Amino acid sequence: MRLRKKVALITGAGKGIGRATAELFAKEGAFVEIAEVDDAAAQEAVRAIHQAGGEAAATHVDVSDQASVESWRAQVLARHNRVDVLFNNAGVSAVGALHDVPEELWEKVVAVNLTGVYRVCKAFLPTMIAQRGGSIINMSSSIVHTGLLRRAAYSATKGAILAMTKSMQVDYAPYNIRVNALLPGTIFTPFVEQYLRESYDNPEEAKGALRQRQLAPELGTPDDVAYAALYLASDEARYVWGSGLIVDGGTTAGKPY
Repeated sequence: MRLRKKVALITGAGKGIGRATAELFAKEGAFVEIAEVDDAAAQEAVRAIHQAGGEAAATHVDVSDQASVESWRAQVLARHNRVDVLFNNAGVSAVGALHDVPEELWEKVVAVNLTGVYRVCKAFLPTMIAQRGGSIINMSSSIVHTGLLRRAAYSATKGAILAMTKSMQVDYAPYNIRVNALLPGTIFTPFVEQYLRESYDNPEEAKGALRQRQLAPELGTPDDVAYAALYLASDEARYVWGSGLIVDGGTTAGKPY
């Protein structure tokens, strides 16, 4: 019970990494507050947590909308009056070289991936400051160290998140608030599985090509990232401040040839 009696907030927790983390946090004793734009997915995640004996609640939240975030803040604080863990996981992707990315798509990616993190942190930081403690985990990506074909907008936001995380840590260290980032590599989420199935004649061959970018024999799973998030959220990471934890199967360590 590494998060026993803690209140953990997770954005984008209806699917993939977010849902795996929500279920793991609940299993470890946290009351999990799920923020999600997909209401059906959010409710299904809550049902799974309740069936496993955990505690959770779901709220419809669009992190790109200020009023939506403020409403979530009010609901969370009415239920708990505290926040121990904040995992900014919600995000969207965009495919295209920089000159091919329409401005409206660029603005959407920035609004969710970067400004969304700003909004949620700004909403809940005063509570963490008042209670003089907490753990914030921001979702970055190992792509910031390697680059990736036709992912300019996504890469820009994830690089900004890592830089913001480090500056946030300097600002909030006096209040005993730890701020760290997760940098996953290619994680075999339902989204990736669907993308391979719809985009390639031979999805298994495409999956094999993804594996060739890393040193580990298999692609990562949502659980692999969830366990890393659990470590950063727990008191076991009490000496981890302003770090970017890479969970990428060795993609940034070297080439597998």
